[in-house]
Amino acid sequence: MTTKETIEGYFGRLAAKDGWEAFLSEDVAFTSFTSPNKSVNGRAAYLEATRRFYASIAAVEVRSVIVEGTRACALTRYRLQRPGGPAFDSDVAEVFGVRDGRISSLAIYFDSAPFPK
Repeated sequence: MTTKETIEGYFGRLAAKDGWEAFLSEDVAFTSFTSPNKSVNGRAAYLEATRRFYASIAAVEVRSVIVEGTRACALTRYRLQRPGGPAFDSDVAEVFGVRDGRISSLAIYFDSAPFPK
């Protein structure tokens, strides 16, 4: 599977809310560059650290993807809805590393201002 196919598959399954986790490698390295920076390693740790975020995704729009070799950058817009709270949009830049058809690294950049305090 190419880098482009991997990223398209991940976002397709994420939009369908089914099976997106299969696109993560067991040793995926994740970094959020939103202050304060946060890093986790391994699929289980990543899924635990991002559980609330993924549970709140009402919709995802992939606005642009740039692929260069085994790296990709996606500009995305998430519609997020937390239980009992208002929906809001979050624009995110996501930088992926892909190895053997799986996401081996993911770094995200986003403005935390839209998130409820």
